[in-house]
Amino acid sequence: MNGNAGGACGYGDFGRDMYGGDVSAVSRLYRNGSGCGACYQVRCRYPQLCNDKGVRVVVTDYGEGDNTDFILSARGFVKLAHPNMAAHLKAYGTIGVEYRRISCQYPGNNLIFRVTENSRYPDHLALVILNQPGKKDITAVELWQEDHKEWRGMRRSYGAVWDMVNPPKGPMNMRLQVSGDDGAQKWVQLTSVFPKVWKAGVSYDSAIQLT
Repeated sequence: MNGNAGGACGYGDFGRDMYGGDVSAVSRLYRNGSGCGACYQVRCRYPQLCNDKGVRVVVTDYGEGDNTDFILSARGFVKLAHPNMAAHLKAYGTIGVEYRRISCQYPGNNLIFRVTENSRYPDHLALVILNQPGKKDITAVELWQEDHKEWRGMRRSYGAVWDMVNPPKGPMNMRLQVSGDDGAQKWVQLTSVFPKVWKAGVSYDSAIQLT
């Protein structure tokens, strides 16, 4: 895998460069898209070939192959190896690994909402969430419908992409349902995430960092 430009998570071109290109496709850990953006430390089980540190990767795609948990980018795969042992490790193709989920870190970067290119103002809004820190999953996204005084849920279209037909007009307030490792959930509310006239293909800075 080389950081699929589209991918099952919907990160687009950002998927190539997330975490410096240390990205991975997963199967079981994809979890119907809620696993997109999760970070893992992966180490291989061949001490003669691999270092103890392993590699930290972020999930950007779905993929299955030979009963594997991770399909690493070429850049990420070689980081598993001792110096000068990458070619030997590559020769194995499929290797045994151990892994654990870790906190994603995007120092100095706020949560970003990118309006996808197939959105159509004002009738159809689709967005992808970037720079999701920590070990939390975003399990629901809702927009405030001012004229009805109620929250409307967005649909998880696929991966990290959420969409809504006929979204609320005007500057949009949003709330995210965030779930932690312990299963505890909380709502995080954001004000004026998008301007009155939002545009497809544009990224909007939330001005917050999830904690």
